[in-house]
Order: sequence, then C-alpha cells, then structure tokens
Amino acid sequence: MVDVFTGRLLVSKDGRSVDPEEALQNKVVGLYFSAGWCSPCRDFTPVLCDFYTELLEESQPPAPFEVVFISSDRSAEEMAGYMHSMHGDWLALPFHDPYKHDLKRKYNITAIPKLVIVKQTGDIITDKGRKQIRDKGLSCFRNWLEGADIFQNFSS
Repeated sequence: MVDVFTGRLLVSKDGRSVDPEEALQNKVVGLYFSAGWCSPCRDFTPVLCDFYTELLEESQPPAPFEVVFISSDRSAEEMAGYMHSMHGDWLALPFHDPYKHDLKRKYNITAIPKLVIVKQTGDIITDKGRKQIRDKGLSCFRNWLEGADIFQNFSS
C-alpha cells in the first residue's frame, strides 16, 4: 500500500499530516471512495465505522487494517464536515490532491460508495468490501488478510 501513496501525505481526522509509509506498513488497506452528499455513503459509513472500531479498538492485538478515505465531496469544507460528523478515526487523501482522480481511474470507480480492499502493493484483494462487510461482518477480514500476503498472528 505504501507503493500507492509514495511521496504523498495523508491526513488524519483531526487534520494532522501522516506519513503513509508508517501508517500503512504491513496492513490491509480499505480505499473508501465516498462523499457526504451521497445518501448510500451516509448509510454505509456508520457500518464501516463499527467494523473499523471492532477490528482496531476491540481486538487484541489490533487488526492490521487501515482505511484511507478518497473524497468525492464538493469542497474541502464538505469533506472535513463529513469526516468529523461520520467517519471513524481513519486517514484521508487531502481534498486538493489531484491524485484522487488517478486512484479513481486505477480502481475503476464509477459509483460511490466503494470500498476497495488492497494489498501493500496496491493490488486488489476485493472491490466488494462494502458488500462483504454487510454480508459477513468481521469474518470477511480473515479472507482479506489471507489475500494480503502479510505475516500476522491476528485472530478474530
């Protein structure tokens, strides 16, 4: 995943700049293409929050999982408002970074919300993360982990 964001900075929910190399190292990463104006996005975001919280805050050790939000909001203010009102404590590509257009092309994003689960290399594990979380809950993470080629003694 580090490969995908090389030379870029991500931002945390509280606005801090985050080095993707540190934050995403040895993790399964969910690229979350979403926007606050999109009602299906607003419907799924709390589900993703619960999933994220259970994996990272309620399991020991925390699961090797991170979400990176790629915004389709209309302004930086809209994006910030959506992140503060609905998002988990995950990362985001800064609003003004034109790289979001490259990511949308690379992962063939034609509609939102879309949760693409990727390996460290940026290769897709599944582009059906949203459906899998809705259908299988936490158990889908084990499949993602197996597809991610990450050595980890995580148990769910």
